[in-house]
Amino acid sequence: MTVNENVGAQDWVTKLAVDRERLDRGSAAERVTEILRQRITEGFFQPGARLSEAALCSALGVSRNTLREAFRLLGKDRLVAHELHRGVFVRVPAEADIVDLYRMRSIVECGAVRDLRHPSQAQIEAVREPVRAGLRAAAEGDWRAVGTADLRFHQALTALAGSARLDELMRGMLAELRLIFHLMASPREFHEPYLARNEEIVGLIDAGENQAAARVLAGYLADAERQLTEAARALAPSI
Repeated sequence: MTVNENVGAQDWVTKLAVDRERLDRGSAAERVTEILRQRITEGFFQPGARLSEAALCSALGVSRNTLREAFRLLGKDRLVAHELHRGVFVRVPAEADIVDLYRMRSIVECGAVRDLRHPSQAQIEAVREPVRAGLRAAAEGDWRAVGTADLRFHQALTALAGSARLDELMRGMLAELRLIFHLMASPREFHEPYLARNEEIVGLIDAGENQAAARVLAGYLADAERQLTEAARALAPSI
């Protein structure tokens, strides 16, 4: 290495050392973002709920700067909204959000099922397990858990494609989908009919009937979209 090359390397080391603090802050904010996204996916936060900085900083043991960066990241994911002089609120989905998300779901999920070739028993079991979890939760009357199991089922359907990029895309949609589910006045009336349809889809996949499974799934998603958009329209004047 020449003298000039050595000096250049030292310059990069110095600059990267300065960046270390930024990396630490970013990593903390990303961790907080993932925690809050997961809690939204699990149904702990309702659309329109105010997110108190003081309460969240105390609960998570993080600084306000870290939390505000997490809010910024969640805002990019359309999960929270900043209101001037009022604070940060869990975002209330609009009808256009539902239409767009369900268009994406139809392309991604139906494509993953339709193009599936020779799934292993492990893959089928990964899809069947959240269906069982949903049925158990329904028997216990825990409809929030039923909703979570349903999201896991659709995540598992996407995973059949074997694409890390599609998996990441679906993870990014799950929390927003949960916010949309909150639009339904009765979680039981919304989720209960889909439990049997989830079982039907798994049965068709297990039997190698991928095309039939994709058709059932397409109809299923269209029905859910219709129910949710009707609920959004009914709520729109009061939001």
